[in-house]
Amino acid sequence: MRPCALLCPFALVLVAATAASAQSAGRLSVAVDGVRNENGSVRCGLYSSPAGFREPGRETRGAVAQIKNGQATCVFHGIPAGTYAVAVFHAEHNEAQIETGLFGKPKQGYAFSNNPSSMFGPPDFSSAAFEYKGGNLTLPPVHLSY
Repeated sequence: MRPCALLCPFALVLVAATAASAQSAGRLSVAVDGVRNENGSVRCGLYSSPAGFREPGRETRGAVAQIKNGQATCVFHGIPAGTYAVAVFHAEHNEAQIETGLFGKPKQGYAFSNNPSSMFGPPDFSSAAFEYKGGNLTLPPVHLSY
């Protein structure tokens, strides 16, 4: 029996498994600009469904980024392919959750992936959602609104 008859199928399975693993364990990053000062940090939440979007503790993953020159970059590792949306806020006093004031308006700077309008309330998941196909992806920058 030829050696390839035994080893080739195993090698193909190993290559396929490695490719699938590399595709499912990706890196997703989002730049944040318009940060009004360098106090605190920028906090980002990655959400995978409309259920719980923007709700603290319901994110799929969270990231904290340091601020430099009015900008920060949140990075999420090991992200499987899927549909996601990102919510961001400037934690000027290192708050773990965004604080709201009168009529639910955030007290800190905030932003969402796709930079949807939030003039008439917070955006829904579909307006901030994007497709992630795996691998490394850098989203277009989001701009904080204060």
